[in-house]
Amino acid sequence: MSFPTKEERERCWGARDEYWQCLTEHAPNHSSTSGEKVPEVCKKLRKVFESSCPRQWVKHFDRRRTYEQFKKRMEQGYDPLEAKKSSTKKS
Repeated sequence: MSFPTKEERERCWGARDEYWQCLTEHAPNHSSTSGEKVPEVCKKLRKVFESSCPRQWVKHFDRRRTYEQFKKRMEQGYDPLEAKKSSTKKS
């Protein structure tokens, strides 16, 4: 794999930003590692994102979004240990 040109990188980042914006508007808690399906309105943007970026970049950006969402929840007081305790009580 050769390194993408400046134009290819800009196209990739633009496609990523449009896709992430769609997720923010239509499924704010969606993360690619959560197993949730992509909202129907964002599927086309996901395909553009995947076709505009190298596969490794897509994987990296998906993980980055998941991490950023987790970090944001932690800053708002989310406690993953408490969430785990409450989910095991429901079972």
